[in-house]
Amino acid sequence: MEEINVNERIREIISFYKLSDRQFCIKVGINPSVLGSMFQKGTEPSAKVIKLTLFAFTDISAEWLLRGEGNMLLSENQPQDESTERIAMLVDTITTLQKALNEQTKTNQLQTEQIKKLTGELAMLKNERNIK
Repeated sequence: MEEINVNERIREIISFYKLSDRQFCIKVGINPSVLGSMFQKGTEPSAKVIKLTLFAFTDISAEWLLRGEGNMLLSENQPQDESTERIAMLVDTITTLQKALNEQTKTNQLQTEQIKKLTGELAMLKNERNIK
């Protein structure tokens, strides 16, 4: 059995689904520079990239992707793993909520800075009134 690395198997997935590298990155949720580094420099994908790939392409066999064993596609005879679908949906929900939380945190920080600024200005105005 010829040794095929994970990068080559990811390239097979891209080819199988007739995607551009950019389309693959968007579907999986990774920066194109990560994929470029994998293909051009030969760096191995992180566990996160592998996980995101398996979540994005639920019909790809993890055994095949990681070890090169078995078929690329899961057998149609296998029941659809509802927990995998649920996990993917939960990951999407968590990602969305995390983005919203990050935006709220930024908004809160800006408002806190504005309050400090206005409090300082108010104190200055009070001091000016007392002096005159």
